[in-house]
Amino acid sequence: MAVSVSAVVLLAIITFLLIKKGGLKAGHAIVCVLLGFYLASSSVAPTISDAVTSLAGMIGKLSF
Repeated sequence: MAVSVSAVVLLAIITFLLIKKGGLKAGHAIVCVLLGFYLASSSVAPTISDAVTSLAGMIGKLSF
């Protein structure tokens, strides 16, 4: 749950910055949000969730 909440916050910040500074139109952002909702209710959602969790785990194991 913590990964998904922090991912949502990160993606919301990126979307906000893209709208303000990157030229992303609000309509495009709404379409992306709707795509996310429909994708989350599809049969692909568990696979995407597992991939994001694995990626976050790999990033968390990096040491500098």
